[in-house]
Amino acid sequence: MPTMPLNDTDNAVPKSGLAQKLPIFIILAVAAAGAFFLRDQISFAALAENREALIAFRDANYVVAVLAFVAAYTAIVGFSLPGATIATLTGGFLFGTFPGVFFNVTGATLGAIAIFMAARTGFGARFAEKIEGKGGAVAKLQAGLRENEWSVLFLMRLVPAVPFFLANLIPAFVGTKLSRFAISTFFGILPGALVFTSVGAGLGEVFARGETPDLSIIFAPHVLGPILGLAALSALPIILKLFRKKAN
Repeated sequence: MPTMPLNDTDNAVPKSGLAQKLPIFIILAVAAAGAFFLRDQISFAALAENREALIAFRDANYVVAVLAFVAAYTAIVGFSLPGATIATLTGGFLFGTFPGVFFNVTGATLGAIAIFMAARTGFGARFAEKIEGKGGAVAKLQAGLRENEWSVLFLMRLVPAVPFFLANLIPAFVGTKLSRFAISTFFGILPGALVFTSVGAGLGEVFARGETPDLSIIFAPHVLGPILGLAALSALPIILKLFRKKAN
């Protein structure tokens, strides 16, 4: 009796757990190697040393320079390599505050998405399901995060109390949608990126004086105040929900 042909699903080989975890393992391995080998390579001194060559390349190949810069920034963030601050300054130095800030934020957001997707593919979805299934305090925390998801996501970006790398992992572990993660990352990091990009845009004068940029400007009242105001605005829905619960 002739055997029935196997369909596509019969021939499909299920993706192993190791294959799913491989992207996040690669990111962690490259991050560890980068912390050791690149900690002194991506620096303000290196930018000052190569500034004329970078400007010449930008002037001769503007579109290629933009694409190469965004790709490099994505790799720095995606692999958690040292030098994100220097990359932001470079974006301002090469492309000005505008459109430099958009190139910086685009690269940072793409890199963050890479970490988020690697974590969610390897651990996140299954981890979120396990939390929901077990219940308890951790499940309540997960439910609370989801209930105030937009506010929490923006707060993590506006107030960097949580390291950037962890702020990419936590949403993956609690089951945040990619669209929400991407939108909150792009707009949440925009205020801080705008400050550092504007510092980078003024590096020509800093180089001429042989000085280093003053990055403490982020703590100046006229800069920090509006950022904290945005953070308070993001937290407002959470506060209002707490008051409503108490009232009920």
